Amino acid sequence: MGHLRVYTIADVIARFKLMQGYNVLFPMGWDAFGLPAENAAIDRGVNPADWTRQNVGKMKDQLIGMNGGFDWSREFMTCDPDFYKHTQRIFLLLHEHGLAYQANSLVNYDPIDRTVLANEQVDSNGFSWRSGAKAEKVILKQWFLRITEFKEELLADLDHLSRNDHWPERVLAMQRNWLGRSEGAILKFLLSSTSSNHSTYGSVKVFTTRPDTIVGVQYIALSVSHPLVVTLADKDPCLKEFVDQALGLPEDSKAGYLLPGIVAQNPLSSITDVPDCVSTPLPVYVAPYVLQDYGEGAVMGVPGHDTRDYEFWKLHKNGTPIREVIRPVHTSESLLTNYESDQHELYTKPGILTSICGKLAGMTSSGASEYVIRSLSGSDDLAQPAENWRIRDWLISRQRYWGTPIPIIHCDRCGAVPVPFNDLPVELPKLEGEWFRRKGGNPLESAEDWVKTKCPSCNSFARRDTDTMDTFVDSSWYFMRFVDPHNAAEPFSPDKADAILPVDIYLGGIEHAILHLLYARFLSKFLASSQLWPSGGGEDNKAEPFRRLITQGMVHGRTFSDPQTGRFLRPEEVDLSMPLQPKIVATGESPTLSWEKMSKSKYNGVDPSKCINTYGADVTRAHILFQAPVSQVLEWEEERIVGIQRWFGRIWRILDTLPTQKLDQQPSIPAIEKLTEAEMQLYITVQHTISSVTTSLSTTFAMNTVISDLIKLTNIITSISTTNDAILYYATSSLLRMLAPIAPAFCEECWERLHSPTSGSSIFTQPFPITIDGPPPENISQQCAVQENGKLRFAVAIPIAPEDLLKNKDQSNLCAWVIAEIEKTPEGARWLESRKGREWKRIVVVKGGKTVNFVG
Repeated sequence: MGHLRVYTIADVIARFKLMQGYNVLFPMGWDAFGLPAENAAIDRGVNPADWTRQNVGKMKDQLIGMNGGFDWSREFMTCDPDFYKHTQRIFLLLHEHGLAYQANSLVNYDPIDRTVLANEQVDSNGFSWRSGAKAEKVILKQWFLRITEFKEELLADLDHLSRNDHWPERVLAMQRNWLGRSEGAILKFLLSSTSSNHSTYGSVKVFTTRPDTIVGVQYIALSVSHPLVVTLADKDPCLKEFVDQALGLPEDSKAGYLLPGIVAQNPLSSITDVPDCVSTPLPVYVAPYVLQDYGEGAVMGVPGHDTRDYEFWKLHKNGTPIREVIRPVHTSESLLTNYESDQHELYTKPGILTSICGKLAGMTSSGASEYVIRSLSGSDDLAQPAENWRIRDWLISRQRYWGTPIPIIHCDRCGAVPVPFNDLPVELPKLEGEWFRRKGGNPLESAEDWVKTKCPSCNSFARRDTDTMDTFVDSSWYFMRFVDPHNAAEPFSPDKADAILPVDIYLGGIEHAILHLLYARFLSKFLASSQLWPSGGGEDNKAEPFRRLITQGMVHGRTFSDPQTGRFLRPEEVDLSMPLQPKIVATGESPTLSWEKMSKSKYNGVDPSKCINTYGADVTRAHILFQAPVSQVLEWEEERIVGIQRWFGRIWRILDTLPTQKLDQQPSIPAIEKLTEAEMQLYITVQHTISSVTTSLSTTFAMNTVISDLIKLTNIITSISTTNDAILYYATSSLLRMLAPIAPAFCEECWERLHSPTSGSSIFTQPFPITIDGPPPENISQQCAVQENGKLRFAVAIPIAPEDLLKNKDQSNLCAWVIAEIEKTPEGARWLESRKGREWKRIVVVKGGKTVNFVG
């Protein structure tokens, strides 16, 4: 149902733009590689290719059944060798420019899916985004794409995307956070031995955003893969055992190993007039919570002002006083606890340095940071300004079968050799479904006939790389393929890319904010630096892939669970004979009702095909759009769909009252001054509806508002008493053309009924309605019901409010205008005079002036 929602939204926008006269490209394809298909195939003992094509066929039937206006002539699957040979070519272009490389790395490993995960694919609690398994840490040689080379552009150009709210602020914030640029300093802590042999261990560099807390440093912690730790582990069996065990610990573990006989010196001790505590040697630990790829793989432990450091210190040095060196700006030192007390609240924000800090005391955090860097950046180079980024290079290696093979051949003589362009694609070997019953990790490793090959450089025996690419590599560029889908020679023609790209409107879920969307931006910027897309969409586009981004909410289903056990209940386990009072069949108890993301395991899924077969595609589409704003979660309530059915029925009956028209002989609207008040009210409503619907479909994408506006217009058309066929035709024609993008088949049939059967013209060859220039006549009025504390006092006729007042979010001007118009009437003037001097708590104007309530 989630797919049906997003494709319905996209189809409505595409049809709307088509009726506005735009040249619309609305293609469809299949992102078909990946773990879900492979795991499903393993469960059934079939080849993933067969399983994928079978499901693509089913999905295509569903999309055709939903009345989507997709351009099927551009259809392709990412698992087709004719497509993925171009993915391999783009990989080789990246490799040629030094942006694809192989390196040993401590990586996230999914023990259920048996493959490596990128950092972006592990959630904040350390679980796989796909399988839900706890990710393990292992060291493997992997392929990476150097996305960090584009980090500056990826961050700076977010400001470009934020213009006119073209990208949701939430997505922009998530990407800024993931890129994670932070400014600070690199401080150098000298290491020394406490033993009699006076061994030296050089120094450790630490990146910190808080040089102002340097007096509060009480220990140094190194990552388990820090070069010094690796060296020492070869000589220290206990350390080696700790490191091996630490690889299986979560990243937030506070385990630690104290390096015996090694201490660090606070660099601030090298300058004069500093507190005595700064000269105290610092213990050095190995700790899993320190990330090797953050800064220099080392942290300075400040337990007084960092939550993680505090928890680590309390575990390993419980009872040792904690140094408090920063206080809030507006807090007196007399209100602080003893500086070296362990009974205090942790203060982690910038502030004022306390008196324990010697000559730094009284400085602000920013001033102290500048002083520390300036004082330590002399001849000893103990400090230097620096910036750090959270983002790391994109790990794309996957130890699975169902993905694009990495086009590299490994030769003992020549090393890693790219497969020549002319030899692409490197196709996956054809494996029988029986193999997949074994569930033994990566089948490519044991496909010897496929692995063994010749080196392209020296022609000696060599082996293919057995990793496949993360499926996000495919989705990071496949939208570009749509501009030239049948090009066998290159991914796409630069001329066609320049003519069509970037994508004007892109719909996708918020869950891809730091996965697909960030990767797509990276690939687009790289391809704009190549000959494939040299214009990058023009100077104003900055090589961005998507001009406008719309993020739709998920679809949640009604979910029942056992209140005693929490077990999700199957549909047959719940008695819904009384919908408002469901009962568990086995016990007669009331189940726990919640709305959850649709899932097979929660038994709350809805088959879109069944819904379409029951109610029709157009009714289902309209119901989806009406239930919730595009960006919000849609709670699927099928029983409410009858309201849309009834609405369509009313529209159908309107056509019974109108004579059939010829498209080339449509009745013209009489002069406005000749319209009756009711006819003018209908005319004005049509104008307001056209304006509102056009704004909703082109700017705000408030699809539920579109449905609401069209229902109101329908109600006015059905309630008007007139024999003026021209105004009725104008209103009905406008209604159908505005509804057509939402309910294409229904409106086509209505359009045919409204016109001569021989006209043969589709409603989609007609222009979308536009408002008629000019303000409405001043003599057109509406009834205004005047209430006092919710009770009707009288009703008077006042003019229809000007358009600018109706659109203004600030209702104070509209309120003043309505009161002034009421006062112009005799009855209104008398009533307002009788309450002169009374202070109203508030005055509420409803429906543009149709009701006004004086509350006091």
